[in-house]
Amino acid sequence: MKIRILTIIAAICVATGCLAQRRYVIQHKPYIDLRPMHFGISVGMNMQDIEFDSEAPIVCDADRWNSGLSVGVLADMRLSSNLNLRISPTMHFGSKHLVFKNTGLLNTEGIPMTETQDMKNTYLSVPVDLKFSSQRWNNIRPYMLAGLSPMINLTSKSQDIIQLKRTDLMVEVGLGCDLYLPFFKLIPELKFCYGLGNRIDKSHVADLKDDNKKTYANAVNSGHTKMIVLSFYFE
Repeated sequence: MKIRILTIIAAICVATGCLAQRRYVIQHKPYIDLRPMHFGISVGMNMQDIEFDSEAPIVCDADRWNSGLSVGVLADMRLSSNLNLRISPTMHFGSKHLVFKNTGLLNTEGIPMTETQDMKNTYLSVPVDLKFSSQRWNNIRPYMLAGLSPMINLTSKSQDIIQLKRTDLMVEVGLGCDLYLPFFKLIPELKFCYGLGNRIDKSHVADLKDDNKKTYANAVNSGHTKMIVLSFYFE
């Protein structure tokens, strides 16, 4: 019985010591989340992709992820202790590498004839997100977010095989963590974005001068854009 009592007392002492250590951790920026509205800036990287639906015998695919640069600003409105409304206008500079394979036309080695396209894109996005935050633990606070992101493609038209429409609408979900530092708050965040509509500009086909490129362009029925964005916010 004595051993059990001593064990319980020891456990209580250890737990009390742990709580004491938590209590005396320096809380950086303890009132920063109580502001009704605050602003910040962001820098990061993006990886763009597009999902095609094409007609046989031509297959179109973005064969790799290309990294690009993302820069933006942030406006954050506090709705409750765990919920915020965020608007973060951002410029995304990036590209997509497209490969078109004609499986009905083979070369002497039996390999499908191919065409490639480097599609450079510059997007101006204005995401509107709801941010769901957990309770703060010392100087970290994880969160999840979800929202919609209207986008404008600022890339000029060219004689490429595929041309995207000027506007897009993406649904996005993500997660991140508020890190409270002595002089500011650093927020790493990872978002997954998916386009809701067909973004292929079929009217662009009439502007192509190369008949071979027209064949590939006509075979693509639809394309849905995708993007992964890793951002670092400074508040």
